[in-house]
Amino acid sequence: MENSDKKLKSALKTRHVVMLSLGGAIGSGLFLGSGQAIAAAGPAVLISYVLAGLILFVVMYGVGRMVMHEDVHGSGMSGIIRPFVGERMAHFTDWVYWATWMAVLIAEEAGVATFLAMLIPGVPLWVFSLIVAVLGTAINLYSVKAFAETEYWLAFIKVAVIIILIALGLVLLVMNDSHLGFTASEAHRASTSVAPSFAPNGLKGILESLLIVIFSFGGSELVAVTVAETENPKEALPKAIRGVLFRIISFYVIPIFLFLQFLPWTEVSDPNAASPFATIFNKIGIPNADKIVLVIIIIAIFSAVNSAIYATSRSLYSRMEGSNGKIGKSLSKLNKNQVPVRSILVSSAILFVGVILSAIFGDSFWHFVAGSISYTITIVWIMLLVAALMMYFKFKETGNLFLKIITSLVLVILIAVLISQIITNPKNLFIFAFIICLLSFFSYRKSK
Repeated sequence: MENSDKKLKSALKTRHVVMLSLGGAIGSGLFLGSGQAIAAAGPAVLISYVLAGLILFVVMYGVGRMVMHEDVHGSGMSGIIRPFVGERMAHFTDWVYWATWMAVLIAEEAGVATFLAMLIPGVPLWVFSLIVAVLGTAINLYSVKAFAETEYWLAFIKVAVIIILIALGLVLLVMNDSHLGFTASEAHRASTSVAPSFAPNGLKGILESLLIVIFSFGGSELVAVTVAETENPKEALPKAIRGVLFRIISFYVIPIFLFLQFLPWTEVSDPNAASPFATIFNKIGIPNADKIVLVIIIIAIFSAVNSAIYATSRSLYSRMEGSNGKIGKSLSKLNKNQVPVRSILVSSAILFVGVILSAIFGDSFWHFVAGSISYTITIVWIMLLVAALMMYFKFKETGNLFLKIITSLVLVILIAVLISQIITNPKNLFIFAFIICLLSFFSYRKSK
């Protein structure tokens, strides 16, 4: 049974939104060692994580201020920024964000299938892709509460593993127990013998790693999309946002600091090496540590798939809501649980296409599409900052001079990051992302 007159159900509680923001900030990259970022900057990667965390905090703080300022919020990312940037740019942001998460769906489905194949060898990749597609779609189709509860517990598992690592790492630092096979001093000597500098590749390495780290933090802004389905958004979203910087330091900076204490940074950055989590857990003596960490990686990536289906379907629903066209009316219909079923099916269809393509072409296509994510997520963050700045200047009570200066500075940094991405990435990736942006901008049609 469907009803196009209903609105999205406000079923998300504060604990769901807080844990969603946690899950968004903790991706598979951490559990795989964040090797690319560490390889680029060496131990100075810690600076990149702190700086990227500050950038994310300013972006999300602006989102919180916009939520607090408006009494009524529409669905999707556009529901927050529309009052400040206008209908066309809100439309543009929603479609770019939709394209971002569609690329995430493609990349992460391939990732889950690959790691499941490592855990259970001998099964074709397309079988695992099909399982991921069916499971992710079913969870989102049932109800927003089912999605929220699933994400809550997936994020809880990821957080629990990181907390265990931090606790064990701090104990080992205090004990400095050499019988475990490694010590902080040994790892430090091994690191300095290879690269005597904290920043072996200088400022260039830090900037290169910053590009990677910002990409890995993509997903944290997902809480903005939940505004129309949160019971008390003016309480839940600011609470989730206030802890962003603390979560980045707790769940990225501290674990990577511990990795660098116990393992030479060249080993942590080796793309062919085992996850630093697995290495440390193995040395401590936890049985089957490699398989345990592999399961956690699969959970982390499936969490991204689950969130991607939610983000794409709500962005699509946001664009179709109130449409007078036949397709728009169809995609904006809700079922009895007030879930946009048809938007979910359209958005998750790429997963089922992926099952076929993974059986035919392997994963080379996925790597190309996934490369476009770094562009689009940076553009979305820039749009969120532009909207926040326009609010600060238009409504003086929403932001003081210091906040305006800091937000403007972060906006300049993100624009510089976008330019760096254009310069350093292959041209075909830029062209692909540019076409997405052009289509998103010029597809806007003014409502009659």
